[in-house]
Amino acid sequence: MSQTFKVSSSGSVQATFVAAYSAVTLAQITNALPGALSGTFAVEFHTSGAGLTWIAGMFLMGIVVFELSWGLLGDMFGRKKLLYIGAAVSVVGSVLAALAQTTEMMIFAQAVGGIGAGILFPISLSMIAAITPDHRARAKVIATWAGFLSLGAVISPVLAGFTAQFFTVPGAAPGAPNTFSGWRAAYLVAAGLAVLVLIVALRAKDSAAADGRRKLDLPGQATLALGLIAVLYATVTAVDAGFGSAQVIASYVIGAVLLVAFVIIESRTAEPLIHLALFKNSAYSITGIVAVTGMFAFLAVCFSTSVAVSGLALAETWKVGVLFVFIQGPAFAFIPVVGWLIHHVAPRWVLTAGFALMAVSGFWLSTFALGNPEAFGGTPWTAFIPPLLVLGIGFALTVGSVTAVAINTVPPQQIGMASATTNLLRDLGFALGPVIGSAIAFGIGATAFAGPLAGILGGAGLPAEAVNGLANVPPLGFLAGWDGVIAQFTGQAAAGGAPGPAVDGMVQALNAAQPQIQGVAGTSLGQGFQAVYLTAGIAAVLSAILTLFISARSSAPMTEPVAAATEENAGAVV
Repeated sequence: MSQTFKVSSSGSVQATFVAAYSAVTLAQITNALPGALSGTFAVEFHTSGAGLTWIAGMFLMGIVVFELSWGLLGDMFGRKKLLYIGAAVSVVGSVLAALAQTTEMMIFAQAVGGIGAGILFPISLSMIAAITPDHRARAKVIATWAGFLSLGAVISPVLAGFTAQFFTVPGAAPGAPNTFSGWRAAYLVAAGLAVLVLIVALRAKDSAAADGRRKLDLPGQATLALGLIAVLYATVTAVDAGFGSAQVIASYVIGAVLLVAFVIIESRTAEPLIHLALFKNSAYSITGIVAVTGMFAFLAVCFSTSVAVSGLALAETWKVGVLFVFIQGPAFAFIPVVGWLIHHVAPRWVLTAGFALMAVSGFWLSTFALGNPEAFGGTPWTAFIPPLLVLGIGFALTVGSVTAVAINTVPPQQIGMASATTNLLRDLGFALGPVIGSAIAFGIGATAFAGPLAGILGGAGLPAEAVNGLANVPPLGFLAGWDGVIAQFTGQAAAGGAPGPAVDGMVQALNAAQPQIQGVAGTSLGQGFQAVYLTAGIAAVLSAILTLFISARSSAPMTEPVAAATEENAGAVV
């Protein structure tokens, strides 16, 4: 898969490496921050389950829907320009996130940040590949690039926990809201790093592709982006509205039509985003499936852990940060181990072993009692460390070897497209983790909560109409936004003509029942997240089994040319 690059004579090679390595570290820091802060966002913004899912998923969607196009644009117009744009967009996204006061503002900030990171990931990789023509040297610098990516995944939760612990300014009075939530400082640090990337990039070498594709597949890009967004919107909306909602059904139909149109367009265009002929190869198709299902399992566990430990068990953010170090740390620490394995052991078996470890983690976590703070009998946060370390080791084994297996199943001339397509499918799995996971958790949680809530409210003496009025409030609303629930209830009661003294009496009854209601809400959501862990475990088991059916060609260790191509595309976007 040789490619000729045009590299500018001006600029510094050293500055190019520094700019690329710092850019991928920045992109991964901003990418991993929402995962470590999901529970904090639930408390900070009093968000619904759908809102929390949008925050977690929107950043990843910004990466997924455009990632095949950014690399081509860099080939056409120069990668240095794209790096400038990516860093500048990251500055804007990080500042917007630091200033966000509502769920909607944070969702928008994540969309902007995701686009910035989606530019930086492929462009930073292609910049260093362009200035390193020797395959052996290129393999080494790309492995270093992947190391800095993994380093960003380790830095991110530590940064979130540290800033939340030491930079939070308490309110002026006891019980008053924080005047400055420390997690915002983490985004300001990211914005500062993005500015440094811009400064360093001024002295970097520019490069572009001297040959190859010169035309962007705009119809394919548009239908893919809009189709994925429509499906995402439908799934997220279903978290609160239910899958039977007309809005949800209509969005799924629109998404399906757009994705079918995408397939038709790709089958007819001369220069498609994705060569569909790849999927005629059954071994490659299986690899594509496990790239989605396996990475879904990983991110579903990550999302569930953040919400269960921070949002439900109310653990401090720094504790969640420590847990995420055990999740992400092995991917950084095991870089030389995985590199050795895919050269000396069949990558297929490395992939199967990794998925098996992820399955063990999911099943193990599904046995934990979730939903209550540790002080009230909930699972201690330290109990999460062993299964999450198992998850991290499994992820370290799978995230690079999935590309290795994919390109071992195709002819040499298809290696480049196979690798890029596998990366897209892997990132799609990452995006689906929090989206589908939240739909499962909040859907099961709402169902489990409905009956006990009605019993508590009836026992507190509230009339039937008041009970019905509160029945639509999801359990997360009672946990993260009690004041909002009371305000909503008061407004509904007053609008219904209830006299002031009666409303006051019902509010007093609600406040008296608050501990009981929140306890049941927590345990109900805990059941939902247990189901997510179980689902993730099942998805990982299926992934492990499916890899066993990949052709025997993938049972050979990596050859030198294929290994170089693998390392060139082994960076994980998580």
